[in-house]
Amino acid sequence: MASIYCCTECGTNLNLSTTHLFPPDFYFEAGNKGTLSFALIDASKFKLEKEDKIRPFFETVNYWGIVRNRTKIKCNNCGKLVGYVYDDGPPLTNSPGQYHFGPSQVIPRAPRYRFKTKALNIMSET
Repeated sequence: MASIYCCTECGTNLNLSTTHLFPPDFYFEAGNKGTLSFALIDASKFKLEKEDKIRPFFETVNYWGIVRNRTKIKCNNCGKLVGYVYDDGPPLTNSPGQYHFGPSQVIPRAPRYRFKTKALNIMSET
């Protein structure tokens, strides 16, 4: 059954397709708790905003922080943050991977659009 995904803030249809939805048991490095992950999105419905963040984390003298590079997905209509783009999707090639360590080491990776379930209003299509 197809679903309609809308922004909870403004009610705009985000035009997300259930055919591009990853199954809930599909493993990702960035996890999937409380989120829905899509392989493709309609770029006209969203604003993509780069986020570079450094968090202080002192483990050793030479290790001084965690660098987070990701892209925010915001609703184009109201500007509410609805999710993030990660580059840990399935590999774009069928190669055995870098040094034959498996497909998780294949570069480049396909982007994965991860939406927070709290930011989406999900309705069944009738």
